[in-house]
Amino acid sequence: MDIAQQLQQIALERDVPLEELLHDLGEALAVAYKKYVGAESRGTGRDDGLITIHLAEKGVTAEVNKEVVGIVTDHNFQIAIETARLRRPDVEIGDMVPMPIDPNVFGRIAAQTFKQVLNQKLREAESRHVHDVFSSRIGELVSGTVTRREGSSVYVLVNKVEAELPKREQVPTEPYRINDHVKVYVLKVDEQGKRLRVVVSRTHPNLLRKLFELEIPEIAQGIVLLRGIAREPGQRSKVAVISTDERVDAVGSCVGQRGSRVQAIVDELYDEKIDIVPYSDDPRAYITNALSPAKVNKLTLNEEEHSALAIVPDTQLSLAIGKGGQNVRLAARLTEWKIDIRSEGQSGEPRGR
Repeated sequence: MDIAQQLQQIALERDVPLEELLHDLGEALAVAYKKYVGAESRGTGRDDGLITIHLAEKGVTAEVNKEVVGIVTDHNFQIAIETARLRRPDVEIGDMVPMPIDPNVFGRIAAQTFKQVLNQKLREAESRHVHDVFSSRIGELVSGTVTRREGSSVYVLVNKVEAELPKREQVPTEPYRINDHVKVYVLKVDEQGKRLRVVVSRTHPNLLRKLFELEIPEIAQGIVLLRGIAREPGQRSKVAVISTDERVDAVGSCVGQRGSRVQAIVDELYDEKIDIVPYSDDPRAYITNALSPAKVNKLTLNEEEHSALAIVPDTQLSLAIGKGGQNVRLAARLTEWKIDIRSEGQSGEPRGR
């Protein structure tokens, strides 16, 4: 592949205007030309306009702009008026005349210099692309493909940008296999070194919120509202919902026919269990709902301490508490009440938290 094809391919793949690449190639060749002819200190240090690049079907051609003078003292940058008028009869002393040069005669220096300039340009273009694509998408759900692992981080390709899924934002039970399609929550865009870095998450509670908005039309339309989310990523979540239309069942809308809607979310979260419960402004009803699937026989509230004591059937104590206390723990986080659990036949200190 020649340099013309390379430039066109880079411009296409990296979303960099071809004109910018040609301009930068000209600047790189100008620097290389000065080094080659031993004139690095010439001028102000800017190389704009010294070398002109043309992209043609046969490849890239270059011209050096030489000053028309009466007596030539520097053949690298000057041309005699007599010689210049063979090319352009109307030139005068002080004019600039482009003269063709072969970049190959100072090829190694030109190649190295251009590579440095091009790499810098690509970094700038990449940062600009990252900023354009993601700066307005922080807090949104995006789809991508797992491309690689590096250290403890997983990288997900989103709109031609590799976003980083750091270990703290990964769910330990999820596989993140190469080429897996995943949805991620955009946490932030920050600068790391000379590049912008996109950080995404699979553990953030708002990932679950956005999945509900995506899969449940009534939530997207504002008919059903999400009033609370408590999540232990990869294991279990509790979601509280309420309908703004008495004709619409909030829980039923989220579950879907034969569980199809919530199952789509469960599949995306690699079988994370999701409890959907009705929200209520009445703390008694809300806490009772949040402890589902366990049945609550009696609930005593301590408004001053913002705590609740739930009495459940003896046979449902373990269900109410959950494995490792997970059910009552999630219910407490969802309702923002401290919840203790007792069975009907139990005495002594309350169990669960």
